[in-house]
Amino acid sequence: MTIIEQLLEDIPLPRMVKVRQKFDAPEIQDVAGAVHQALQEAGVMSRVAAGDRVAIAVGSRGVADIPVLAREMVSAVKAAGGEPFVVPAMGSHGGATAEGQLDVLEQLGVTEAFIGAPIVASMEVVEVGRLPNGLPIYTDKHAYEADKIIVINRIKPHTAFRGPVESGLMKMITIGLGKQKGAEAAHAYSFKYMAEHVPEMAKVVLAKAPVIFGLGTLENAYDRPAKIVAVPAEKLEETEPQLLLEAKALMPKLLFDPIDVLVVDEIGKDISGDGMDPNITGRYATPYASGGPEVVRIAVLSLTDKTHGNANGLGMADMTTRKAFDAIEWEKGYANALTSTVIDVIKVPMVLETAELAVKAAIKTCNAKDISKARLVRIPNTLHLKEIWISESLLPEAMANEQIEVLSEPVAPAAW
Repeated sequence: MTIIEQLLEDIPLPRMVKVRQKFDAPEIQDVAGAVHQALQEAGVMSRVAAGDRVAIAVGSRGVADIPVLAREMVSAVKAAGGEPFVVPAMGSHGGATAEGQLDVLEQLGVTEAFIGAPIVASMEVVEVGRLPNGLPIYTDKHAYEADKIIVINRIKPHTAFRGPVESGLMKMITIGLGKQKGAEAAHAYSFKYMAEHVPEMAKVVLAKAPVIFGLGTLENAYDRPAKIVAVPAEKLEETEPQLLLEAKALMPKLLFDPIDVLVVDEIGKDISGDGMDPNITGRYATPYASGGPEVVRIAVLSLTDKTHGNANGLGMADMTTRKAFDAIEWEKGYANALTSTVIDVIKVPMVLETAELAVKAAIKTCNAKDISKARLVRIPNTLHLKEIWISESLLPEAMANEQIEVLSEPVAPAAW
C-alpha cells in the first residue's frame, strides 16, 4: 500500500442516489424541416445566385445535430443553384492544423459523404482589416474567395467573458473563420476586452467578406435543438443579443448549491471549449465571467474519446486520475492556451492512480464539517445533466425540490 493509499484509506465514500433534474425544455422534433422553415421565414436564400460558390462555416463545438444542420444547409444552397463547400471555422482547435480540423469535423459526423459537399480545410487566412488599436482581423482564405459565406453555430453563454454577444454567430465570424491567426489576434488583449472586440471585429469581416447570413441554433437544457433561426448578415448585431438572452434562459444547471465535491466523469472539447462548462461548474479560468454553484473540490475522472487527448479545462479541476493524465496529448491543449492566452486550463491537478482515490482525495480536502456527510454530486459531463447522482446527505433536499425526481434508493457507490 502506498503512502497516498494509506492517507486515504479511511475516507468514507457516501452512499449515492440517482435523481432526475427537470427543466422546461422545448425541443424541435424535425430538425431538417426546421432549417428550411427558418431559411424561408428569413427570406435569405434569394441571396444565393446560380453558380455561386458558397462557403458554409462549421465549427468544432458539439452542436446538437450539427451534421443535419450542415447537410440541410448544403441542400438549400444546391436548390438555389449554388455550389456549396464546407470550411472548418474553429480558430486554433484541432491542434491548429488543417488535418486536425478535418478530423474534428469527422468526429462530429460532418463528412463529405453525409453532407453531400466537399470540405476544404486550410489554415490560410486573409487580413481583411484592423481595429483602431491595431489588432489585425483575419478570415479563412477559401471562404473569403468564395462568392458567398454562410455560418452555422449554436448561440450560448461564453465560458470566459460576459457581454451582449458571447458564443455564437458573430464570434464564429470573428474567431472561428479567423483560424489560428484570427483567434490569436482576438485573444491578444485577453478576455477582458473580448465583449468589445468580438462584435467590432465581426463588423469589419461583414463589411469585407461576402457573409450573407448565419444559421443559429438555441439548445434546451438537455442538449437538444430548441430553436433554429436564420439571421441576415446586416441584422446580426441587433438580433444576436436577444438570442443570447433566450439561450441563457434555456441553460441547464445543477440544482444543488453549495457542493462540497463535484465529480465529473468526463471532459472534452466536444463537451465545451473549456472541457467542462464553467457556467455549470462555477469554476472559471478568467475573472471576466461568473455564475454557477459554489463548488469546493472538482474531481475529473477521464477525457472523452472525441477530444483526442485535448485536456483543455483539466486545469480547473483539483483532482484527476492516472487514466485521464495518460490520455493527454499536450500539444493540443497547449495550442489552445497559447492562442487564447489563458493557461490555467491546461495546468495539471493532483493526479491519483484510480478514480476512487481521486474522489476520496476530493472528499478529504473539501473541508466539510463532517466529511461522512459531504455534499457530493456526480455528473456524466457538463452537457448531460438530466440524470445525475447525489450523495445520501442531499436526499432530503432533493425530495423537497419539485424540479428533482428521485430515481433510486441510496446505494453503495459502484466502481468509480
